[in-house]
Amino acid sequence: MRIGFLGAGKMAEAILASMVKTGLVNAWDVMACDKAADRRALMEKQYGVIVTEDAAETVKQCNVLVLAVKPQDLDALLAGVRDRFTAKHLLVSIAAGKTLAAVKKAAGARPRVVRVMPNLALMVQEGMSVYCAAKNAKAADRALVAQIFGGAGAALELPEKHFDAVTALSGSGPAFIAYAAQAMIEGAVALKLPKDAARLLAEQTLVGTGIYLQNTGRDIAEFIQAVASPKGTTAAGLAVLEKSAVKAAYAKTLAAAAARSAELSRA
Repeated sequence: MRIGFLGAGKMAEAILASMVKTGLVNAWDVMACDKAADRRALMEKQYGVIVTEDAAETVKQCNVLVLAVKPQDLDALLAGVRDRFTAKHLLVSIAAGKTLAAVKKAAGARPRVVRVMPNLALMVQEGMSVYCAAKNAKAADRALVAQIFGGAGAALELPEKHFDAVTALSGSGPAFIAYAAQAMIEGAVALKLPKDAARLLAEQTLVGTGIYLQNTGRDIAEFIQAVASPKGTTAAGLAVLEKSAVKAAYAKTLAAAAARSAELSRA
């Protein structure tokens, strides 16, 4: 198996690095294609992969192609190599907002297509990636995508109809969670805690809580109550949250992000 990356930006680098690190592929079986000379140089030096600026050559050499260019550049890229695709090609698109139908329309009927919505945490091997497959994709294609993205975090297959909500929750979610962390840091600084200490406390609390919930599978409402002893400090803080519009604000935040995702998909 030879894997080509059409686009070698930060997200592509994170996926590529994970594949090489986990031994899913050998570096010499990976080709990174990008117009930017500095990105090609970095990929070659850092990971020992083959680099090129020739998209057609990448399609010729590789049977699995990760489409990692900006969404607005995807149609032009596929138009330039459309005639070179065969039924042996698997296209894995991480272009945000580009539906399976849009990719298939631009790429033609021959290649198989899987769409993936990853998030920024791929860069630290803790990403959340959700994928869906076109009807012509094989079970082996789904398994390969799960393996590629699961090596850099977690991967989940869902029907494409859920992708606007997925984009809002896990795609945009890191920014929304970081916003909450930022607010907690600012609140701690207002209580005279040094800013560096406040950031470390907030970050580690965020990481630890996420890992605990994921590893134990504990009911979240039950976990909250376990931390909040009666008439204690947590209960005092929770009383403020319960009286505020935090839950409604987060619901509106996700709805707005999902609506924008739907708009971009129709563009």
